[in-house]
Amino acid sequence: MKHQVFSEELVAQVVDELKVANLEQATIGEVLLVASRLEELTGIPFIRMDQGSPGLPANRIGIEAEKAALDRGVGSQYPAAAGVAELKAAASRFVKAFVDIDISPAACVPTTGSVASSFGAFIASTQRIPGKDKVLFIDPGFPIQKSQLRIIGVKWEWFDIYHYRGEALRAKMEEYLSKGDIAAIVYSNPNNPAWICLEDSELKIIGELATRYDAVVMEDMAYFCMDFRRDMGKPYEPPYPPTVAKYTDNYVLMLSSSKIFSYAGQRMAVICISDRLFNTYYPALAERYGDSGIFGQTLIASILYMITSGCTASTQYAYAAMLDAAVEGRIDFVADTREYARRAERMKKIFTDNGFHIVYDYDVTQPVGDGFFFTLGYGKLSSGQLLKELLYYGVSSIALGTTGSEQQGVRACTSRMREELYPVMEERMKAFRMDHPLD
Repeated sequence: MKHQVFSEELVAQVVDELKVANLEQATIGEVLLVASRLEELTGIPFIRMDQGSPGLPANRIGIEAEKAALDRGVGSQYPAAAGVAELKAAASRFVKAFVDIDISPAACVPTTGSVASSFGAFIASTQRIPGKDKVLFIDPGFPIQKSQLRIIGVKWEWFDIYHYRGEALRAKMEEYLSKGDIAAIVYSNPNNPAWICLEDSELKIIGELATRYDAVVMEDMAYFCMDFRRDMGKPYEPPYPPTVAKYTDNYVLMLSSSKIFSYAGQRMAVICISDRLFNTYYPALAERYGDSGIFGQTLIASILYMITSGCTASTQYAYAAMLDAAVEGRIDFVADTREYARRAERMKKIFTDNGFHIVYDYDVTQPVGDGFFFTLGYGKLSSGQLLKELLYYGVSSIALGTTGSEQQGVRACTSRMREELYPVMEERMKAFRMDHPLD
């Protein structure tokens, strides 16, 4: 007899009800809906490892600054397309303090979350030079970014970095860049979903190739300073998080408030563009948009403004206040977010004690750290099979296959784990192992 929490029949019924075409290839949103519906029907709680939504309270400094901004009356006026001056200046200071990179306030542009940053940057990057119209993904990565390219009709290339760490990355990237049609290179660091971290040697390779082949590197810093193996996050003090900005001027950094300040609900980020790229003139942009053709100005006025018409003014003041507080040492966002590493360590132990293995388990020189995400495999189960089997035991995740990974397994997120769920998870994973004996 199996020890499942939810019967296969009930799960199939819910999948059919929600019109999920293929559970083994379900998106994050579809998995979330299935898990929520099963909870609703049965009252049995899920171990929610699907959506990467913050699991900590929103930062109070941001909340109070946003309230104060609204009380000052900022809600009655449209914010400037380029962003409020206070946030642009705060972002410039923050990048200097925590990354040791000089970017002028003008080139720090508020966006409604990093999703808007990447959408705008994809458009500008793939339109700036005729013939350079593809995007290269260093996967695994964030599936939504490929969905954005579908919307604008841009093609992409991709490869799973699993077998191409260290110096092996150079030859693999040149396979694509040497064709001359790659406009942008995208990755997250730390990585969503694998939590691997690109090391300085690898970022140097990416930067050198981006310069040689004139590709814009889009570095997603959603999990900023959350490589907890090193004591980062002290303003103006090394070690600083590794960044491609040390090795090329062809970069944009996407810096979100969602995870580091748990301010996800207010949809706020900044895209920090190298001053050289920000001020570069591209005839193709000038011709298309009838504007200056300057990369940064076109991105702001002719692209981002058409998508969101600017960002909520009060939230810009909130983000500015949090960034300034971090620079001044009044917020220790690394200490706040370290809770995710503690959760990951406990969750990983429960899984590995019951026959699971960590899929992306090593960086170039050291084991992968604990943080917001980790990856799990089990025996010979495929990604989709493992996702489905875990659902029967009340654990939701997403299949690695949906992230551009060629490895078999699932992504687990730590953000929604609660203290009372650890014994529940342990009981369910013991049952899972009983029902799935390993050879």
